[in-house]
Amino acid sequence: MLYWLTAFSDGGDLFNLFRYLTFRAGGAFFTALIFGFIFGKPLINLLKKKQKKGQPIREDGPQSHLETKAGTPTMGGLLILSALVFSTLMWARPDNIYVWVVLLVTVAFGAIGFADDYAKVSKQTVAGVSGRLRLALGFLIAGIASAVAAWMHPAELTNQLALPFFKDLLINLGYLFIPFAIIVIVGAANAVNLTDGLDGLAIMPVMIAAGTLGIIAYAVGRVDFTDYLDVHYVPGTGEILVFCAALIGGGLGFLWYNAPPAAVFMGDTGSLALGGALGAIAVVTKHEIVLAIVGGLFVVEALSVIIQVFYFKATGKRVFLMAPIHHHFEKKGWAEPQIVIRFWIVSLILALIGLATLKVR
Repeated sequence: MLYWLTAFSDGGDLFNLFRYLTFRAGGAFFTALIFGFIFGKPLINLLKKKQKKGQPIREDGPQSHLETKAGTPTMGGLLILSALVFSTLMWARPDNIYVWVVLLVTVAFGAIGFADDYAKVSKQTVAGVSGRLRLALGFLIAGIASAVAAWMHPAELTNQLALPFFKDLLINLGYLFIPFAIIVIVGAANAVNLTDGLDGLAIMPVMIAAGTLGIIAYAVGRVDFTDYLDVHYVPGTGEILVFCAALIGGGLGFLWYNAPPAAVFMGDTGSLALGGALGAIAVVTKHEIVLAIVGGLFVVEALSVIIQVFYFKATGKRVFLMAPIHHHFEKKGWAEPQIVIRFWIVSLILALIGLATLKVR
C-alpha cells in the first residue's frame, strides 16, 4: 500500500523512495521483524492459555522429546504468517500478480496447517487432518497457483522448464508443466513440514532459502541483470524480493522465541505455509530445479522418510535409526543444538551453490 505514496512524488522528495524495490524490501524486513518482537510474547501467552497441554508429542519419536518438549504450545506459525502478510501488503506493489500468487499459496497452505494443528491440540492426538485431505487441498491450491503463473509467464517461457548451468536450454513440458509445478509446491511444503522436528531446525534454512530465492527473483525480474547473467527474464518477479524480505524478518522474530529451548513451535501452520511459499516462488521465477539445490536439506529430509518407508515395507529393516534424518543423528548421540547448527551450515552452503547457478552457465 505504501507504494501508492509515489503518486504524490515529484521525483525528488521522500515519497520517491517508495519507487525503489530495495528500499521497500528493507522496509518489509524491519516491519515484519518488529511485528514479531511486539506480538510474539502475547501470542505465545494466548496459545499457552488456549492449548493448556501444548502440542502432542509422538510416542514413537525420540524419548527425550517426551520429557523436554511436552507442554510447549504450537501454531507459532501464526506469528510468522501475520508478520509476513501484513508487511508484504504494506510494502509490495499491489498490482503485481506474482506477489498475490505467492501470498495465496502461503495463506492457503497455512490454513491447511492450522486446521491440522487445531485438530491435534483439541483432540490431544498426533493424528490431525487426514493425509489424503491435506494432499488433495494442497494439490488444488498449487494447481490454481501454477495455472496463473503459467498464464502470466512470457510466451517464450510458458510451460518451459529452465535448467541451471545452461544458458538457453529449455525443456517444453507442455501440458505436464502444471502437474510438475504442483509437485514442486506441494513437495516443498511437505518437505519443510518433515524438517520441522527440532527447535530452530526448519526456520533458519527456510530464511536462507527465502533470501536466496529473493535475490534470484530480483535478478530475473531485471532485464539488465538477465542480459549480464544469461538467465531468462521474467518481468515482474523482482517484486517477490519484498515478500522474501518480509519472510526473513518474520522468521527472525519467530526464531527469537523458537531458539532452543523453544517457547513455541511453528507447527504445520508455519511449516506447510513456508514450504509452499518457497515452492511457489521457484515456480513463478522459473527456478524449480534450483530450489532442489537451495532447499537440498529439505529434499534430504523428505527422501530419508521415503527411503525408510519403502525399505521397511520391502525388507522389514530400517536404513536409518529413525526418520526423518535429523532423528537419526539424535539416535547416534548428537546433541540437538549440534544437529541444528550443522544443518544450518549445510543450508548456507547449498544456498551459495544455488546462487552460483546464476552465473555458472
